[in-house]
Amino acid sequence: MFLGFIRKTHLGMAAAVVSLAFSTAAHADRLADIKARGSLICATLTSSEPLGYPDPQTRQVVGFDVDMCGAVAKQLGVKLEHKGVSVEARIPELTLGRVDLVVAALGYTKERAQQIDFTSAHYQTPIKLIAHSGAGYNKIEDLADKRISANKGSTPELYARRMFPKATILTFQDTPAAFLALAQNKVQGLALSQPSGIRFVNESDGKYKFLEGALAWEPTAMGVKKGEPALLAAVNDALDKLEKSGETDVLWTKWFGPQTKFNIPREKKLTPISSFQ
Repeated sequence: MFLGFIRKTHLGMAAAVVSLAFSTAAHADRLADIKARGSLICATLTSSEPLGYPDPQTRQVVGFDVDMCGAVAKQLGVKLEHKGVSVEARIPELTLGRVDLVVAALGYTKERAQQIDFTSAHYQTPIKLIAHSGAGYNKIEDLADKRISANKGSTPELYARRMFPKATILTFQDTPAAFLALAQNKVQGLALSQPSGIRFVNESDGKYKFLEGALAWEPTAMGVKKGEPALLAAVNDALDKLEKSGETDVLWTKWFGPQTKFNIPREKKLTPISSFQ
C-alpha cells in the first residue's frame, strides 16, 4: 500500500510538472495569445500632441502613435485595443504583461534595452531645449548649469542629465506640467523631442524658442516584452511592410506634414535597431 502511495505521488508530481511546462510555454508566446484573443493591446501616451492626445470633439485619444498601433494590429490580422500610459509607466506596463506593445514616443537607449526589446526604429527626431525668447539664451550650452524641466523617466531627462551634469533637472508627470514649469519661470529650459515641442513654440507668438543644437538624435521604436521573439519578429515584419507600402509616410504626413502646424519631414526611415547598439 505504501509503495502504491509513493507511485501515485510521483505520478501526480510528474503530471503537475508537465502541466506547468505547458502552461509556461503557452504564456511565453504572446503572439499566439494576441491571435487567440483577436486584439492587440497597444499603449500610447495621452497628452502628447500629435503622438497621442484627446481629440477635442470626440474626446477619443488620437495621433500618429495611435494610428501606428492600428496599422500594426491590421497587419497582424487583429483589432486594436488601445490603452493610455504615462511616460514613466511605459516600461512597467510592458514588463508586467499588461500591454502587448508600447508605441509611446519610446526612444531607444542601451539602458532600456536591458529591460525590454525594441523593434526597428520607425523614425528619429532631435531632443531639443525650449527657452523664453527674451531670456538671452541662444544655444543649448547656455543652460549647462541652469534649471531644466522634463518628463519623468523620459529620454529628454536622460540626455539632459548626461549632457549637463551641473544642471538641475526637475521632472514632471507629463509634458504640459513640464512646460508649465517653464512658463512660470521655475526653470530656464524645457527638454523634449522636437515634435512634442513645436506646438509650444509655434503657438506662443514668439514668446518661446528652440535653442540651437540638440541634446541627442533619438531613434524611436516600439517596445515588446523580453522573451517574446515571435511577437518581436511579427511587429518588425509589419513595420517593414508598412514602410515598403508607403503607409508609414502617409501617417507621418497626416500628423506632421506641411498641412499641419508641425511641418516636420520624416528624414530618417525605418532602421534596424542593431544600427544603434
